[in-house]
Amino acid sequence: MCPIQGGVQSDEGDPRAFDPHIADRRRLAERLTRLRRRLREVERTRSIQRRRRLEVPYPAVALVGYTNAGKSTLFNRLTEAEVVAKDLLFATLDPTMRGVKLPRGTRVILSDTVGFISDLPTTLVAAFRATLEEVAESDLIVHVRDIHHPDSEAQREDVLAVLADLGLGERIEDGMIEALNKIDLLPKTERAVLANQARRNRDAVPISAATGEGCDDLLALLDTRFDVGRQRLRLDVPLSDGAALAWLYNRGAVMSRKDDDSMAHLEVKLSEADLGRFRGRRVSH
Repeated sequence: MCPIQGGVQSDEGDPRAFDPHIADRRRLAERLTRLRRRLREVERTRSIQRRRRLEVPYPAVALVGYTNAGKSTLFNRLTEAEVVAKDLLFATLDPTMRGVKLPRGTRVILSDTVGFISDLPTTLVAAFRATLEEVAESDLIVHVRDIHHPDSEAQREDVLAVLADLGLGERIEDGMIEALNKIDLLPKTERAVLANQARRNRDAVPISAATGEGCDDLLALLDTRFDVGRQRLRLDVPLSDGAALAWLYNRGAVMSRKDDDSMAHLEVKLSEADLGRFRGRRVSH
């Protein structure tokens, strides 16, 4: 039995107290406890964040990627925000959302999500995936890749596997954009090869979030994506329904408008999904 000092049991004389492996396990357990606590806080706030985003009538773009791929740096670059960009696991636990105006005037909500890792501890898998619900609810996914990393392809497969497990397989195959980040760290020959490959792949854009190179091309691609598949429609909206009119201007592309005493007669380009949202909104109101 260990001696008692001041009513507290002492570790003195216990060889395990000086075992570095036990100390490492203790530190790991404490770190996992902290992560679980932070993830629970995220779970409590995500429903509030979701409601707030749904109140804003803009398409949503989710940035996903391996940890340290440069998502937060790209988020800061595109939104001129000041989200902490760190080379740390779970540096971004809760999705951070900001508005971005695309070249043709369309506004979107950009979300910076938690970084993906491989071999995530099983005790954190469920909570980790809970933080990615913003991805499932987004209109478009941008996969930010560290193209300079030697394991870039393996990291890509890890991210795609998690997205597939979230039921987003079709989104991966049909329309996900790849932002090939950190081209500023590549030798000139590798950059040239990458640029040639990207010209043949309409879903990939070489960029440097650190320097801004290629970011305008990425925004232009987002703009094109949101324009493709839009239907040209004629809609009549009461002039008294200012919220509906604002929704159409923000979410769609208003091509023409004529007003009479009570109605606004609009010619609008809307995606099928947004048309469904608009009709659902009118019913709910």
